[in-house]
Amino acid sequence: MTVLIIGGSGFLGAELVRQATTAGYTTAATYATRPGNASGVAWYPLDLRDTGRVDAAMAEVAPRLVVNASSGGADWAVTAEGPVRLAMAAVKYGSRLVHVSSDAVFSGARVHYDESCLPDPVTPYGGAKAAAETGVLLVHPEAVVARTSLIIGEGGSAHERAVHELVAGTRDGVLFTDDIRCPVHVADLAAALLELASYDTSGIHHLAGPDALSRHELGILIARRDGLDASRLPTGLRADSALPGALDVRLDIRATQRNLRTRLRGAHQFCLAPT
Repeated sequence: MTVLIIGGSGFLGAELVRQATTAGYTTAATYATRPGNASGVAWYPLDLRDTGRVDAAMAEVAPRLVVNASSGGADWAVTAEGPVRLAMAAVKYGSRLVHVSSDAVFSGARVHYDESCLPDPVTPYGGAKAAAETGVLLVHPEAVVARTSLIIGEGGSAHERAVHELVAGTRDGVLFTDDIRCPVHVADLAAALLELASYDTSGIHHLAGPDALSRHELGILIARRDGLDASRLPTGLRADSALPGALDVRLDIRATQRNLRTRLRGAHQFCLAPT
C-alpha cells in the first residue's frame, strides 16, 4: 500500500512516516519548508494553498491512503481551505483520507466532549480547524476526522522544549495551572491514526490520552522524567492573561478506544514509565 503523509517533516508527521515505513508501506511525504530525514521516503514540497500542486502530488504518488498531519496555525487558507482541497483530490484519485483535527474546535464551556459534540471554537485557529472538519466530511464523507490534544514525545515536542527552557531560565513565560487538556504520546497517536485508516470507518473520532492535566502538571511530569528541577517551573493563570482560548477541554475517547487495538496512554504512564 502506498501512503502519503501530508506534513511529514513535522512532529506528528515524522512519527507517521517512521511507523508507515516500519510497517512496510511504500511511503511518500510532503513538507512546507524542508524535507524530513527519513530514508526510503519520497519527499514532495507542497503548499496546501496551491490547488494545482495538491492535484499534481496526488496524481504522481497515487496513494491508497492520505494522512493529513499538516499544521498551518490560524492561517485560514492553509488550515481551513487546504484540507478541503486535499479531500477533493482524495476523492478524485480514490484515496482513503485521515484528517487530523484538534480539541481547539471546542470552547471549554462544557469541559467534557465526545464525538457527538458540535464545534464552538473561540479562537481563529479553532475556527479554521472546525471549518476544515466540516469541509472535509462534506466533500469526502468516507474520510476520518481525528481530533487530538497536546502531543508529547520523548523530548521533541514544543511543550517539552518549553519545559526545558523555562527550567533553564532561557525562556520567558509561565505554565498555566488552569489550562487543562488530555495529552497524548506521539507514537500512540500515529499508531491509532494508521489503525483507524485500516478500518471501514468514517466521521469524527477522538484520539487523546485518558489523563486530564494542566499545562503545569504536565510540565512537572516532563521535568521529573528528564531529571530537571520541577520547582523552577513558573506558574500562572490563563484566565488572568490576555491569551484567547479555552481553559478546560477534555476529549472523551471511550467510544473510539473501544474499537482500537492501540492503547492511548495517559501522561502519567508515558512520562513516568519506560516506553
